[in-house]
Amino acid sequence: MGKWRKPRRFERNLVVIGAGAGGLVTAYLAAALKAKVTLVEKHRMGGDCLNTGCVPSKALIRSARLLAQMARAGEFGIREARAEFDFAEVMARVQRTVQAIEPHDSIARYSALGVEVIEGAAKILTPWEVEIARKDGARQTLTTRSIVVAAGARPVVPAIPGLDEVGYLTSDTVWNLGELPGRFLILGGGAIGCELAQAFARFGSKVLLVQQGPRLLPREDAEVSELVTEQFRAEGIEVLAGCEAKSFLVENGEKTLRAAHAGSEVKIPFDAVLLAAGRAANLAGYGLEELGVKTARTIETNAFLQTNYPNIYAVGDVAGPLQFTHSAAHQGWHAAVNALFDPVWKFKADCPVIPWVSFTDPEVARVGLSEEEAQAQNIAYEASRYDLAELDRAIVDGATQGFVKVLTAPRTDRILGVTLVGERAGELIAEYALAMRHGLGLNKILGTLHAYPTFAEANRHAAGIWKQAHKPEMLLRWLERFHAWRRG
Repeated sequence: MGKWRKPRRFERNLVVIGAGAGGLVTAYLAAALKAKVTLVEKHRMGGDCLNTGCVPSKALIRSARLLAQMARAGEFGIREARAEFDFAEVMARVQRTVQAIEPHDSIARYSALGVEVIEGAAKILTPWEVEIARKDGARQTLTTRSIVVAAGARPVVPAIPGLDEVGYLTSDTVWNLGELPGRFLILGGGAIGCELAQAFARFGSKVLLVQQGPRLLPREDAEVSELVTEQFRAEGIEVLAGCEAKSFLVENGEKTLRAAHAGSEVKIPFDAVLLAAGRAANLAGYGLEELGVKTARTIETNAFLQTNYPNIYAVGDVAGPLQFTHSAAHQGWHAAVNALFDPVWKFKADCPVIPWVSFTDPEVARVGLSEEEAQAQNIAYEASRYDLAELDRAIVDGATQGFVKVLTAPRTDRILGVTLVGERAGELIAEYALAMRHGLGLNKILGTLHAYPTFAEANRHAAGIWKQAHKPEMLLRWLERFHAWRRG
C-alpha cells in the first residue's frame, strides 16, 4: 500500500460496492454500528437473489408444483382435478412476488436505516478512494477508510460455436419469457438447471436436460443424483448425461444442437435453450486489475475476508467459495465488523456448517460432508439412514420418496454431515445445521420431543437408527438376567 497516498481524513468509514445479500448486510450492520457508510449499486437493489435468482425461481416452482399436485389428485381420492393456466399470467405472478419482497431491499429502507445509497457504477481508484459514476451522469470521488466488494456473479456463457446465432436464455433473462417454449433445451445439470427443467416440464414444455458430466447434481452422492434423475424421467424430462455440446446451427429454419454422446454425434432440435452452466464472479470493470488486487476464479481473501490490500474486503459470490445468499450474508456480517474495527477487533469468517438446498421435487438438502466426500478425504465415518417410506406423515401426505442419511464419527454421535432428500428437506436440514454448529450430537436430537405427525420426526428416527446400532449389548444382557431373576 506504500505507493498510494493515504488521505489525512476520510469522508466515509466504509464504502460497499454491490447491493446483493452480502453488500446489504455489510452496509446495514455498519450503519447500525453508527459508522458513515455508502452503498453503491449500478443495477438493482437486492442483487441476483431478489431479481433473477432465489425469489423468482421459487415463485415459478411453486406454481409448477401446484400443477403437479393436481395431476396426482386421483391418489388422494379426488376423482378429477383440472387446471387451466396462461404461462404469461404465471410469469406475471413471479414478478408480483419479486415486487412484494422488493421493499425489504429498497433504497428507502436502507436510507431509513442510516445507509447512504447511491445508484451508479463504482470504481476503486486507490485503497482509500472510490469514484462513483452516478446514474444521473454526475461523478464524485469518496475517500474511505475501508472498502467492501460485493459485486456478485453472472451466468457463465460457454464458448460454443453458433450460440449467438440461435440465441439463448440464462438465469438472468429467462424471466422475460412471455410464452412457454415448446421444446426447451437446458444445458447444465446443477441446481439451477434441474430446478428450472422440472418447473418448465410441469408447465408442459418438452424438456431435454443435457449434462456434460456423468450425472445430475454432481456435488451430491450418486444415489441422490439417481433418485432425482428417475423422478425427472418419470415426469417426461429427457436427461442426457455425459453429453458434450459441440455447436449450434440453424437448419431449414430449425435450431439444432450438435453434441457428442456415448461415442456418437447426436442432433437435438429445440425451440429455446437455457444456459445453466454455472456462475462466474464479477471481477472486471471496477478497478481490481489496476489496483493489483489478487484474483483467480474469485477475489483471493484471507480468513478475515481481507484481500492483499488489508482495508479492502470481499464477500459473497465474488469471494466464494460457495455461491449462496445465506453464506454471502454471513460473510457480510464479518466484513462489516472487521472493516470497522481492525486491528483492534476482528473475527475469522470461516463457517464449517453451511446448509444448502436444491429445490427440485423431491428437495435435496445437505450440510457438512457427503458420503462420497468423506470417502475421497479418507475420513472415517458411520452412516445411519432412515427412509421416508417409514414415516407416518410422509405416508399420510403421499410423499414417501426420499431419505435422511447422517454421517457420524465412528463410535460417537458427533455429526459429520447430513443429506436429506424428500418433502420439506430444506426445512428439516436446519435442525442438523443447528446441532453441528453448537456441537450437539444425535443423542440430543433423539432426546428432543418432536411433534407427531410431522416430517421433522424423520430426524429423530434417523437418530434412533444410530442409537439402535450402538446399543449397550453387555448392559442389555445383564438386564435380561435381572428381569428373569425378578420373575423368580
